[in-house]
Amino acid sequence: MADPKVALVTGAARGIGLATAQDFAAQGWRVVLLDRDHDELASAVALVPGASGVICDISVPDAVTAAFAALDRLDCLVNNAGVAHFGPIEDCDFTLWRNVMATNLDGTFLCSQAALPLLKASKGSIVNIASISGLRASTLRVAYGTSKAAVIQLTKQQAAELGEYGIRANCVCPGPVRTKLAMAVHSQEIIDAYHDAIPLNRYGSEAEIAAAITFLASDRASYITGQILAADGGFDSTGVGLPALRKDAP
Repeated sequence: MADPKVALVTGAARGIGLATAQDFAAQGWRVVLLDRDHDELASAVALVPGASGVICDISVPDAVTAAFAALDRLDCLVNNAGVAHFGPIEDCDFTLWRNVMATNLDGTFLCSQAALPLLKASKGSIVNIASISGLRASTLRVAYGTSKAAVIQLTKQQAAELGEYGIRANCVCPGPVRTKLAMAVHSQEIIDAYHDAIPLNRYGSEAEIAAAITFLASDRASYITGQILAADGGFDSTGVGLPALRKDAP
């Protein structure tokens, strides 16, 4: 019997990352959960059969190098870890800008580069997680949206350059998802506005985003690379920019 394929998911201690790790495990993959939150990661690993955990802040180059050096096999890297700051563009100073970029863009680049030797050996794949905010400009998301747009372009570069090694690179752009964090910060007015703007009239679930990610990692997607998949209930087709978010703007 062949050894199970191995997936590493960054930002895997909660939310979409944890749901993705669980979906991989349900399909027989061995999963490595990577996160910088020690306590949350330990709890998450216990929820994923056969999983292991790695503590790592992906914005720190040496930490990323050490984390990937400990791996003996990798068939899929899911670059899910990210941070967000929502606020007016004039309030985004350079320190805040760099904090968002350091994880969302630099961390995705660093993990992908560190994973390349293992992915070349396995002819594996990369699935980067961007956002609908990387496809369409949206209110109060200057650093976050720009970082995710850059991740989309990085995905295309990876697909163009790594295909000769048999490595596929794709990107999933979630729309509004019913995570604990989203529900904690979205007012009822914002929730109602999202429902009105999304053709499917609802938020997505973490499991639905995970299903898109694991599909792109699977052999069923063996001829798919360089693609940007909006898992968003049709939100991108209607545009972004909610009145509920603009109400305090001058």
